[in-house]
Amino acid sequence: MDLYTSKEQYLRFLEQIGQVPEGFKLATLGIRFYPEERPVSSPLAMNLVLIQGERPIGAFGGLFTRNKFPGAPVVVGRKRMEQPRIRGVLINNKVSNVGAPGGIEDAEEILAALASYGGGRPEEYIPASTGIIGWKLPKGEILSALPDLVQRLGTATCADAAQAIMTTDAYPKVARRALGAGSLVGFAKGAGMIEPNLSTMLVFLLTDVRIHREVLRDTLGKVAEETFNCISVDGDQSTSDTLLCLSSGIREGVTQKEWETALGEVCGELAEQIVRNGEGTSHVIRVRVRTAPDFKTARELGKAVVNSPLVKTAIYGNDPNVGRIISALGDYVGNGNLPLDPGRWEIHIGEETIFSRGRFLLDREKELRLAAYLKEAAMNPAEKSFPPHNRMVDIVVELGSGSEGATVLGSDLSYEYVRENADYRS
Repeated sequence: MDLYTSKEQYLRFLEQIGQVPEGFKLATLGIRFYPEERPVSSPLAMNLVLIQGERPIGAFGGLFTRNKFPGAPVVVGRKRMEQPRIRGVLINNKVSNVGAPGGIEDAEEILAALASYGGGRPEEYIPASTGIIGWKLPKGEILSALPDLVQRLGTATCADAAQAIMTTDAYPKVARRALGAGSLVGFAKGAGMIEPNLSTMLVFLLTDVRIHREVLRDTLGKVAEETFNCISVDGDQSTSDTLLCLSSGIREGVTQKEWETALGEVCGELAEQIVRNGEGTSHVIRVRVRTAPDFKTARELGKAVVNSPLVKTAIYGNDPNVGRIISALGDYVGNGNLPLDPGRWEIHIGEETIFSRGRFLLDREKELRLAAYLKEAAMNPAEKSFPPHNRMVDIVVELGSGSEGATVLGSDLSYEYVRENADYRS
């Protein structure tokens, strides 16, 4: 990640990398509404984003939350995966359309109206929503805005779209890679309720490079497991997670290896941005679990560390209370009855070895160095209007029990996180 000195510099960079791949047009539009569920003194703001293919898109794929209480857009989106082609994606922020009466019917009615303005059939459009759970979509206001939204197609960049879909995000997230004669561009939102399978996360990947539908879907699932499903901010899995990838197929294709590499880099970059932009995040924590018996064990041990409230709060306080890391690992291994021997473990924080062969390696000087290391990696969570640096707290866990590994990203737990979520609806 590049380093930035101001919000304006960061947004200029996003405009440069956020140009729309060939074969797509984007539009954004803001509306205002009064929610049915809560009295408010003035109307609330909602943004709409439309991604439209210049021609029907046959190479597309999607992954959705595994939460057993999915939102209406997720239910509809899963059905759309069975279609031979799609034309576009309609996104809104502020209201997630989860559990609201008539949510699926409202989504379908909106898409039917969109098809009448944008062309094609309602079944060729996918909805995606993020925001407050339990509220109904302001259907009337959205329907009234659709003609103007369609008219605006071609006026927005991926950076504009990333900014429009934010909720508690402090800044927009965009990533780009050159790919053959074309490009792959992704934009995302997500800051809280982040514990994939996927996260409170909407991610949209657009490419103009030709790729077979089956290859796109297979690689998307594999890459998501290694990126978005390896991050956590607060351990809560959302009802609205959506990851969509669309190919216009205008440019010549590339090899599957080239495609998978670019996809992994874009998704990995967006995943890190989501954690760094997490609600109240002061430190990004990277746990690399190595010499594990398998990928799943490595990933779950990494998540056991980044999801531990005691580990998270210690790191927020720049307190190298390393016993909490061992406690979190031992808790997961013991409760899972895993055949792992702590006597073979070795654990490092930054450049410091803190645990080896069943015992801690600590002294006063190391304690001071660790505290300084944590402080150096910190950000002010109340002042994050752009990513101030790319530093993180690096924790390496060597299990000595195999050849597999996983990298998990997480965040600390700050006072600012509590404030943001206590005041979320107000």
